[in-house]
Amino acid sequence: MSVVGRIAELWRYPVKSMAGEQRARTSIGAQGILGDRGWALRDETAGEIRGAKKMPALMRCRARYDEEPTRERIPPATMTLPDGSTLRTTAADVNERLSAVVGRPVTLWPLQPAERREHYRRGLPDHEDMETELREVFGRLPDEPLPDLSVIPPELFELTSPAGTYFDLAPIHLLTTASLGALAARNASARFDRRRFRPNVLVEPTDAGAALLEVAWCGRHLRVGEAVIAITIPTMRCSMTTQPTDDLPKDPSVLRTIVRDADQNLGVYATVETPGVIAVGDRVELL
Repeated sequence: MSVVGRIAELWRYPVKSMAGEQRARTSIGAQGILGDRGWALRDETAGEIRGAKKMPALMRCRARYDEEPTRERIPPATMTLPDGSTLRTTAADVNERLSAVVGRPVTLWPLQPAERREHYRRGLPDHEDMETELREVFGRLPDEPLPDLSVIPPELFELTSPAGTYFDLAPIHLLTTASLGALAARNASARFDRRRFRPNVLVEPTDAGAALLEVAWCGRHLRVGEAVIAITIPTMRCSMTTQPTDDLPKDPSVLRTIVRDADQNLGVYATVETPGVIAVGDRVELL
């Protein structure tokens, strides 16, 4: 067991694909940080839950909970829209106003039980040709490789997320400050700000010069505060990383750098083996 870093920041995202809120201390369990991705938008034309890969305007929105979530209840949240106005998730006109933001008919949904598999089922793709669809989603140029999709659980070719969640692949996304710094050094004109990549756990490693070290943790376990997490696969990066969010401008060069210099990945996904409380400043230990 060795100490590999400390927790620099903790984040949860009340609404899928919107900017989130920082936490100084939180509980994590089988579904990640309590309240993370408690709400999501359903594209009524496509007939599926979708995020900023297809509706990039969501990344110019922000959400915060009006009260603390519990394991039994996802509470309402207040969203700040691109024009600065606010909108509660329970507002009578919430679907109308969010549809105007993203430019297509959508409805807003809290998490539904895993048994409601139809709620999580994939709808119709935007393109008949699957390679065209994947290149649009992942933001790949014609001469760039597509990610290796063989590592994705088969269920997620049928469902938009693991049933009972609104995560893309896993309940925890972990990223190190060293990896952000390494890619920033490769592309000094871009801002490799952690807000583009939406981690739950941002780690400041003991070895600040160890670029992309979290990928080497795949298949291993980390003790993070009271919890133990299993690092599963690298995080495949998509078109979301190029979109404007907060004060960060649209920048396609961010994704070009990740594809070229980081084998298309930045950060790692993890599942929770032992639930517990984690806090900013806690040690991160490789088991």
